[in-house]
Amino acid sequence: MSDYSNKLGRLRPAPENFLSAEQIRQVQGGRRDFLRRAFAGASAAMVAGGAANAYADETPAGKGSKWILEKPVWGTTLGRPVNEPPYGMPSKYEANLVRRISPGLAAVTEANVAFAPLQGMFGIVTPSGLHFNRSHQGWYEINPAEHRLMIMGQKGLVANPKVYTVGDIMRMQPVSRMHFIECGANSAMEWGNVSVPTVQYTHGMVSCSEWTGVPLIKLLEDCGANLKGVRFVMAEGADGAHENRTIPMSLILSGEVLVAYGQNGEMVRPENGYPLRLVVPGCEGVSNIKYLRRIKLGTEPFGTKDEVLNYVDLMPDGKFRQYTSIMECKSVITSPSGGQVLLDKGLYNVTGIAWSGRGRIKRVDVSFDGGVNWHEARLDGPVHNKSLTRFNIPWTWNGQNAFLMSRAVDETGYVQPTIQQLRKVRGTLSIYHNNSIQTWQVQENGEVRNVQLAHS
Repeated sequence: MSDYSNKLGRLRPAPENFLSAEQIRQVQGGRRDFLRRAFAGASAAMVAGGAANAYADETPAGKGSKWILEKPVWGTTLGRPVNEPPYGMPSKYEANLVRRISPGLAAVTEANVAFAPLQGMFGIVTPSGLHFNRSHQGWYEINPAEHRLMIMGQKGLVANPKVYTVGDIMRMQPVSRMHFIECGANSAMEWGNVSVPTVQYTHGMVSCSEWTGVPLIKLLEDCGANLKGVRFVMAEGADGAHENRTIPMSLILSGEVLVAYGQNGEMVRPENGYPLRLVVPGCEGVSNIKYLRRIKLGTEPFGTKDEVLNYVDLMPDGKFRQYTSIMECKSVITSPSGGQVLLDKGLYNVTGIAWSGRGRIKRVDVSFDGGVNWHEARLDGPVHNKSLTRFNIPWTWNGQNAFLMSRAVDETGYVQPTIQQLRKVRGTLSIYHNNSIQTWQVQENGEVRNVQLAHS
């Protein structure tokens, strides 16, 4: 293994987290204070490493290097059959790269959020088995032969309401596109200055896949929908929560909204909405309805439970900011990031992801001194519409304190704001839609931690 690969700290697994009676009392006494304490306690033992972190040589002295001259066992024996197992799995040495339940949220939300390990991923595609999971009523194993999708509408809006089987939809002409899905509550803890330790917990409710399906507009046309009269569509899921959401017709007319059955070249995973889900590019995750069972056409917003009382932003004047489903331009450095350790001075590749619900990423700038100076990073192509974009930039660490930040700009000219700029407009009571710049402090001992700079 090269010296470069050894310059990041080794990957160490997260501990199991159990709640004591005292912690339960803390939950009852104050949610944000509890979360701060829970994450602080966990971070002492939990270090979620980066893409290069897990591969430092831990073999007995000389054992690894001797295999340059002497063949190891795998160079002299017969390997396993090519069909064992019939569905390929990651290496056992990658067992720590998994979705994780947060030590704090598990107590207050019944562990219904699993965060994607952004710190250990390459490129822009999230493996289907690592896609973040937000479930309002748990996930289901639905028999596709029994599942149906109904399209209906208010009077005069649908000439021929229909019920489709999964097979009906899969016989239509498909498209495949790269798109991200991000929960509206991604980075929520940063609003309250709760410094959760790793990028898996600060930003791990975003993932990106190649989605395959049929544009929803094609199904509406097939039903004889009055496209000029329809202004909004309600999508509803078959889960126990019957999650439902209003989608503006303007997004559907563009052809972007998909009734998807495929993810990364295979059927959508059950926890991700099998056998059918809605993909609404650029809109918060709750709009991307899983287990899609019904589409209803209307002329006004439907005022569903999760757009009237939930997934709204409480503003400083006490009013709710509603129907704000578009996810604004955002980025984060994934390595080096919180919980990692730089073991030596020298050259590092600083890498991360950027995305925007309004289009393509145009540029990403990176700062190593807390925003005093900015340097343009290299974007890895192709840069897709409403998709994750990978950026990279070389950096030489001199062993002193450093503050790493990334700032994305999308094709509309929107510039990712600081947390202070957001708070001036939105106050401190928000939970959702935090797209502010993230800061990682590299300390003199090489440890990387989550901080917020007062002057940024």
